Amino acid sequence: MTDAMSWEHVLVAMPLIPILRGMEPRDSQSIAEALMSAGFLCVEVPLNSPDALASIAKIRIQFDGKLLVGAGTVLSIAEVAEVQGAGAQFVVSPNTNTAVIAATKHRGLVSVPGFVTPSEAFAAMDAGADALKLFPAEGSSPAVLRALKAVLPASCPILPVGGITPTNMADYIAAGAAGFGIGSSIYKPGTRPEIVRERAAGFVAAWRARQG
Repeated sequence: MTDAMSWEHVLVAMPLIPILRGMEPRDSQSIAEALMSAGFLCVEVPLNSPDALASIAKIRIQFDGKLLVGAGTVLSIAEVAEVQGAGAQFVVSPNTNTAVIAATKHRGLVSVPGFVTPSEAFAAMDAGADALKLFPAEGSSPAVLRALKAVLPASCPILPVGGITPTNMADYIAAGAAGFGIGSSIYKPGTRPEIVRERAAGFVAAWRARQG
């Protein structure tokens, strides 16, 4: 991880993670460029995308120090090693797998596991998670997030993921969201870079409006 771009900087400056599920490697650099030009500071390439490791490597090489590059849908210890080899700097999972979290931290990467319940949240933090992904957010309202924040350490960032739009971000932010993961509202396979940039700019504007 370079000094020019860190997870801590992303959390403070623009904690929006675009989830580029289904993206082909040939599109990775143009999509990453569109996101960066809109104000995003990181990207996530899920492993259930075509040749995801190649996309991660391409983005890391071209945008090192400008975008933090993450791997999503990481489900095993072996995959943690693979994504690090490709250049990923943070690891996102849909579930709470303490072995994956521990392996991620052992390799010096940022860990963002998914959770729904308080038990999963505390298990993830005990294993070393850097932030928590509240997933799916469609099933966890801002009221649920507020209740979770009341018992979880204030220092633990929670990022709702699933069904997030510029319109519903405000209620989650008011409930304590530290950022968001954003999927099909920004990118679906085949979305043109100029459309990605336009959608991303809408999310950036919504985030900045709520931050005063």
